[in-house]
Amino acid sequence: MSSSGGPTSPYSTLAISRPAESVTHVELNRPDKRNAMNRAFWREMVECFTEIAEDPDCRVVVFSGAGKIFSAGLDLMDMADNLLQPEGDDTARISWNVKKLITQYQETFSAIEKCPKPVLVAIHGACVGGGVDLITACDIRLCTQDAWFQVKEVDIGMAADVGTLQRLPKVIGSRSLVNELALTGRKLYADEAKSSGLVSRVFPDKEAMMAGALEMAGEIAARSPVAIQGTKINLVYSRDHSVAEGLHHMVRIHSSLTRLAMTCTETTSLVS
Repeated sequence: MSSSGGPTSPYSTLAISRPAESVTHVELNRPDKRNAMNRAFWREMVECFTEIAEDPDCRVVVFSGAGKIFSAGLDLMDMADNLLQPEGDDTARISWNVKKLITQYQETFSAIEKCPKPVLVAIHGACVGGGVDLITACDIRLCTQDAWFQVKEVDIGMAADVGTLQRLPKVIGSRSLVNELALTGRKLYADEAKSSGLVSRVFPDKEAMMAGALEMAGEIAARSPVAIQGTKINLVYSRDHSVAEGLHHMVRIHSSLTRLAMTCTETTSLVS
């Protein structure tokens, strides 16, 4: 990834920039399509976050959407063939290909969690369907006063299948509210999103939100990357495991880091 300025990778659905030292900005970049998620998006997200994970010059990521809204979710026009006419000559092959397809889509957002760099997502306007899948995989969520969220899949005869039903219950404290949102498809507006824990801050407009997101990203980037990445890795692990398992995982991480530090020290002394 290059220094501050324009795009650094040839993505058609994402714009990448470096607005500040050690901070990478990833922007959904299909404003004319309301940042709907087409076929290229699912592939490019994995490529992008795999690159970010290995980029030594990136310590934190800010994710946002270009244009009037954050994301309208799935691009149903572009994805219709994949979703409605999966490949295969018989039921078994069709079923196998559907499973493979959904697994690939799930990996798109799991790539955000697997990336050891913290990801702050800044949401303005509508965040629908796949947009909710995306933001629940991020580490810190901020939004504008005009933002709203909708688990839209139920309205088009689908169950949300790429992360919302698994992650949203662990983000929002009220299981009843999660069930209501997933079963009715109603909109969740900014103030309720904050009170329920979906977002941690609400800003008056997008400009203020982006300034706040970059300020927070700068604070995180100023910390030790080992400490920051170790914290994210353990927070994600502990979410899905018991307290005892999380504590044991922390011990293993610290032991590994200690051994690595000792090895580096010994190697330095040998060559000096």
